[in-house]
Amino acid sequence: MKGLRLGVLATVTGAAVVLAAQAVGQQAPAKADAQEAQRVILVSLEDRKLALVDHGQVKKIYAVAVGKPSTPSPVGAFTIERRAKNPTYRHGDKTVLPGPGNPVGTRWMGLSIRGYGIHGTNEPNSIGKAASHGCIRMAKADLEEFYEMVAVGDKVELVGQRNAETASVFGGEQNPAAPVKTQAAPAELAAVKTAEPATSEPNAVNDPLRLAAGVALAAMR
Repeated sequence: MKGLRLGVLATVTGAAVVLAAQAVGQQAPAKADAQEAQRVILVSLEDRKLALVDHGQVKKIYAVAVGKPSTPSPVGAFTIERRAKNPTYRHGDKTVLPGPGNPVGTRWMGLSIRGYGIHGTNEPNSIGKAASHGCIRMAKADLEEFYEMVAVGDKVELVGQRNAETASVFGGEQNPAAPVKTQAAPAELAAVKTAEPATSEPNAVNDPLRLAAGVALAAMR
């Protein structure tokens, strides 16, 4: 009887070890998949181009406008913190409703550095130039396509000068690395809110400045 009990115990213990091993084996790929699925938005300020990198592969490259010398774009690693469709632009007493004349276009993706984001423009000829007040501008069709491909939490890398990474993605020669200071957002920024109800963009409600008609977003450039 004692031998039988020991045999049963060994069988149960062995089964538990097998189940535990199977559980570990099932969890490991899920963790790897989560890491592989991470998106990175790479912006080369010198090349004036943006690349969407997904699963380690470059999915799309877009021409963009970046900050002009007097109001340079920030440099560093950030994340997308909020998204909004058809924002209403406000700056002082000026209000621009969604439409062709809106300075930030039809989409806004606010970065984790307050006051800066990726958005559209009512100056399409500025794309490909150093022309903005620090934000990253995109052409309307590109912007709306790109907006649907990214989400809150995606990483955004703004690189000031070409390096090995940007050269491999965008082409061109690598320049020697040089320190570039991050440009701080000035105080006089435009206040913007979405034209949609907050429930239509649940990821955009993290901003503390919430309005009854929508969500008050970080300032636009």
